[in-house]
Amino acid sequence: MNSLELAGLDISVLVKTFVAVFVLADALGNAPIFLVLTKGMELEQRNRVVDRASLVATGVLLLFAFAGKALLNYLEISIGSLRVAGGLLLLLIALRMLEGDVDTPVVEQERDVAITPLALPLLAGPGTLTTVMLLMSESPTAHLSVAVGIVAAMIVTWFIVRQSSRIDHWIGAEGALIITQLLGFLLAALAVEIGSAGIRELFLSS
Repeated sequence: MNSLELAGLDISVLVKTFVAVFVLADALGNAPIFLVLTKGMELEQRNRVVDRASLVATGVLLLFAFAGKALLNYLEISIGSLRVAGGLLLLLIALRMLEGDVDTPVVEQERDVAITPLALPLLAGPGTLTTVMLLMSESPTAHLSVAVGIVAAMIVTWFIVRQSSRIDHWIGAEGALIITQLLGFLLAALAVEIGSAGIRELFLSS
């Protein structure tokens, strides 16, 4: 028995949770979106935004892992409803990205993009929230392992997204415009996919 087992951690559950949360948070995919959403901000401001977004996303994931099912049942909210709401939010942002120009921030500077859409629903989306709830229910004796896996995955995600600011200075105005339009199109497609999955779950599931 190794030290991690003595500490009460189930390594297989921890690794499974880490991989699931890291993949679903999609740090590499969200890094360029972070650059677009924080356009016009100084490096220090951007770092503060990603710090807040990571903390909020981690807190929400832990909350849903331990109390998500009870909370949703109490509020009578289904995962399908979460998917539809998340899809609509992302679609609104995507439309702004598609119609905006490179010199104008996609969202208002006074709005805290760290909460929405970065933390919710990009880093901690409906799929990730559902996954951590399922992992917790499947591992009733390894709650600590699930929690450690969530925190570890979000720390790595935070590190990757924070490095995205380093590439901003060599993208240039033309590159920023191309990236904004491309990501807006892809984000719109992702929003429709998330929303349609929620609609199917709400109205077409037996």
